Amino acid sequence: MNRYLIGAALLALTAGAAAAQDVKLQLKWVTQAQFAGYYVAKDKGFYEEEGLSVEIMPGGPDIAPTQVMAGGGADVTVDWLPSALAAREKGLPLVNIAQPFKSSGMMLTCLAETGITGPEDFRGKTLGVWFGGNEYPFLSWMATLKIPTDGSPEGVTVLKQGFNVDPLLQKQAACISTMTYNEYWQVIDAGIKPEELVTFKYEDEGVATLEDGLYVMEDKLADPAFKEKMVKFVRASMKGWKYAEENPDEAADIVLENDETGAQTEEHQKRMMGEIAKLTAGSNGALDPADYERTVKILLAGGSDPVISKAPEGAYTLEVTDEALK
Repeated sequence: MNRYLIGAALLALTAGAAAAQDVKLQLKWVTQAQFAGYYVAKDKGFYEEEGLSVEIMPGGPDIAPTQVMAGGGADVTVDWLPSALAAREKGLPLVNIAQPFKSSGMMLTCLAETGITGPEDFRGKTLGVWFGGNEYPFLSWMATLKIPTDGSPEGVTVLKQGFNVDPLLQKQAACISTMTYNEYWQVIDAGIKPEELVTFKYEDEGVATLEDGLYVMEDKLADPAFKEKMVKFVRASMKGWKYAEENPDEAADIVLENDETGAQTEEHQKRMMGEIAKLTAGSNGALDPADYERTVKILLAGGSDPVISKAPEGAYTLEVTDEALK
């Protein structure tokens, strides 16, 4: 009798595993604590509890999340709202379904020796800027300040920055793009002291835009089964994020275990996770319409070359998070 019961139990487990729904998540960048919530959700079995089998696909300098989505290579992607809205206006109908990050970690980090003490001192200087969709908040900020980006004496020269801090270390630029949780600390680790730097956080300057939201293709949301799968995914992901906030060192260790490149270090990831927790704090996963409207307003303030030419429609939905938070 026991043999039959055991067999039935195994059959049930097999059926449950077979019924797991596959989800492909495309990250915006490489495996690091910036995405800890997803790795934690997978490691802790939060996805499995929802009946999901999630594949987390790292990004990199040669991987554009929007292109992956356009080619059907992922179900959901992590991206910044400026990039997603720009892609939407160009014909790729991405929709924000959740917003784990409440605050922006983006800033400009400048050498104090250049004499820069405020944004008005940017004129005539060379500033390092990330591209590939990351340039949009910067360009909007310069437009707000009415500072041309044409390299003129009254404007700034834009240096297309790689994803490193070399332009600052080699003094090719007065300022470079950094994140509070990553590149800023690379500058410090290179031997430059905090008092030798001047930083401008986009949040403090009133030009912060939403980062690291979750996006899907609009047509997929018309499928109730897909929408329900995303509800489960968001619910488990936010559980992972809140666990990561409360257990930052453990979360960093989980990220390191998933870093197949071996490029990340324990010190860097634990420090990064501590900073990331500040950005996800206060978010339950639901996008705040006020934050969305602020981002749109900033992106439209681009003078003759705005990031988007008109306020988008249907670029986000609260239906997924409303259901996930029940």
